[in-house]
Amino acid sequence: MAGVLLSEAEKTFILHGVQSDLRNDGRSRQDYRPIELELDIVTHANGSARVRLANTDVLVGVKTEIDVPKPEKPEEGKVEFFVDCSANATPVFEGKGGEELATEISNFLASSFASSMSFDLKTLCIIKGVQCWKLYVDILILECGGNLFDAVSLAVKAALHNTMVPRVETVAMDGGNVDLQLSGDPYDCWRLDTKNMPCLVTLSKIGEHFIVDSTAEEEECSMASLVFSVTDGGRLNSLCKTSVGSLHPHTLAEALKVGVDVGVRLNKALDQALAREDRRLEADKPERFGFLK
Repeated sequence: MAGVLLSEAEKTFILHGVQSDLRNDGRSRQDYRPIELELDIVTHANGSARVRLANTDVLVGVKTEIDVPKPEKPEEGKVEFFVDCSANATPVFEGKGGEELATEISNFLASSFASSMSFDLKTLCIIKGVQCWKLYVDILILECGGNLFDAVSLAVKAALHNTMVPRVETVAMDGGNVDLQLSGDPYDCWRLDTKNMPCLVTLSKIGEHFIVDSTAEEEECSMASLVFSVTDGGRLNSLCKTSVGSLHPHTLAEALKVGVDVGVRLNKALDQALAREDRRLEADKPERFGFLK
């Protein structure tokens, strides 16, 4: 993904480290690198977050807009994901190099949030079949240092947690016209329920083992990668494979167990970091978090 060139000796060194459960940066197979989280950093967005996962840097902004519900889902609001891969993130993204990856990430996020058990879009409905809130989730990849899917999902969940939706005070119907009156108090808003929203966990297979939070160098050594969408309760929303290698059914079953377990712990660590960051916003200090196996 990041276009890192490795010699055969370097690949062998990484492979042996994974086999010994001691990767080249000192982590075990199921350890994440330190994660840095900032909330509410985009002034003109309804919610925003920035996540730095080692050399991977992702910025997410959320904007709200009043729209018309879909005819087949008159009681639900809308959420759309847009991914922009900055050419400064990696030379691979220059020109149109990042478009395919951006589409892959946005589509997988859409499928991960499609379940009402993860994100109840009915809370965004204003008037059934007439008016609803639409959330635009804009994702900017500033730097790519491996494990992009996980970093993006952490930033998305954090930004949605930080999102403030304006409160509708009055609704007037005049024939076919709708007149909505929003609260005049800019602080009179309500927040989204993000507790059941999923995080993405990427497992990369190197040799006979799976590892989490792969570096760009480790991704070059991986024969196959799986991305899991996991909620804090351990529910698997969706799954996709992001490489050309094949997996044995027994190996896939093992990966499912590891992915769900890591996903539960990652959600818990993020929720705790969000709670702390909410209390520390006035201090303007980034919140760091992570977990060990």
